[in-house]
Amino acid sequence: MFMSDSLVILLITTASVSFLHTVMGPDHYLPFIVMSRSGKWPHKKTFLVTTICGLAHVFSSVLLAAVIIGFGLTVVNLEFIESARSDIAGWLLISFGFVYMIWGIKRVYKNKNHVHTHHHLNGKSHAHKHKHIGDHAHVHEETDPKNITPWVLFVIFILGPCEPLIPLLMYPAMENNLIGTILVILVFTLITLATMIVIITISFYSIKRLPFKTLEHWTPAFAGLTIFLCGFAIQFLGL
Repeated sequence: MFMSDSLVILLITTASVSFLHTVMGPDHYLPFIVMSRSGKWPHKKTFLVTTICGLAHVFSSVLLAAVIIGFGLTVVNLEFIESARSDIAGWLLISFGFVYMIWGIKRVYKNKNHVHTHHHLNGKSHAHKHKHIGDHAHVHEETDPKNITPWVLFVIFILGPCEPLIPLLMYPAMENNLIGTILVILVFTLITLATMIVIITISFYSIKRLPFKTLEHWTPAFAGLTIFLCGFAIQFLGL
């Protein structure tokens, strides 16, 4: 298939913008890194959740672009919609991060040393101190926030705007170049996913090597704080 010079330049620009957009947006990878660590996800699950959320992130913007182009909406309409999506995604990250952080802190204190009294048949009793370790905490499986985390991330990534993609799609779409439009979508999607997965994979194996055993019980609280700060950066720092 022959591609014009302008389309080649557009695709190179798309790849570059996609890479920079992902690397400079910590919300694209930090939530997966910390939640993978907090939930003790295997690498396959981390890869799957990241891929699904990444696809939802890109294709929600593709759908929005199709609506904008199809209905002939203006750039002002686009800016309003993207701003609203960014606000929603930012506040969701802030809210989820805060709730998860509080749950993590409460979990640490619940797992501290506490006393159990044992009564014997001879009428005697004795008490001893111990603490629950790891997942042997008094938290029922159905109420554990870690179980709904992938779904929360999925919703956040659907609502999160992918601002650089829409202007890149406008040029081939305006030219009625279907092949060019499809290629832009494919390049942007592949580079975004590849960048997310590479960063997360490197972090996944690097963190395993760090001597954090003594702080392991603080992992959920730290994960919540990280997600909270990601949301704060999006909402107030424009990342």
